[in-house]
Amino acid sequence: MTEQKTGNLTVILNGYRRPHVLKEQYDAIMAQSIKPVEVYFWRNHAPMQNFDKSIIDKCVSFVGNANLGVWARFAFALTAKTKYVCVFDDDTIPGNRWIENCMLTNKQHRGLHGTIGVVFDSDKGYSGPYHRIGWDGPNETVGEADIVGHSWFFERELLTAFWRELPDPKFDRAGEDIHFSYMLQKHLGLGTYVPPHPKDDKSLWGSLPDKAFRYGVDAAAISVDPAGLARMNEYVMLCKAGGYKFLRDRK
Repeated sequence: MTEQKTGNLTVILNGYRRPHVLKEQYDAIMAQSIKPVEVYFWRNHAPMQNFDKSIIDKCVSFVGNANLGVWARFAFALTAKTKYVCVFDDDTIPGNRWIENCMLTNKQHRGLHGTIGVVFDSDKGYSGPYHRIGWDGPNETVGEADIVGHSWFFERELLTAFWRELPDPKFDRAGEDIHFSYMLQKHLGLGTYVPPHPKDDKSLWGSLPDKAFRYGVDAAAISVDPAGLARMNEYVMLCKAGGYKFLRDRK
């Protein structure tokens, strides 16, 4: 096992509708080969959801009484004091070398890094063919993607690009993933990447697949809701109309 050390990193956990996953996720973060300096916990309001207070008390926590949507956790990230930030969806349990994997990859390919990458194979976004790389399509080497999700690793200063242009408030529940990639491409000339997910070493994976399939397709998942997917694709197409170039357009 890799010797554990502390990195210049803040991890942000997201609490919404999966309180039963929080302890498992927190334990996976604290078992990383490179530990965070701090763990933040962001909770949007969700009625009847009881999160483990003993875990929340170990974190720098915001527990809200309103649902501010999926973008707000990236505003919370602005308060981090470290060079790096990693934001996790609440259905994502990483292997214990995921942070290490992201840091090494970022040295070679500075930009945005995630555990699942979407590559659009047509101009139609999610309405056309696309494929995924990462935990749901293992890549032996670093892969480039149009969008990454489930976790986002980045240098904190890249948030200056994320917030350079503000989203339409009607997209409070979707679009933050493509927005980040679009802003990095437009304002900083940086790409979006999926660190290696070798088939024979899941310690490097950003999401352990058995956990991802169990938690990611339950009733709390936005992506399995047709209306949620439609909102996601609407924002994808707005970004493309604004100038975001898919990988297929850059080859």
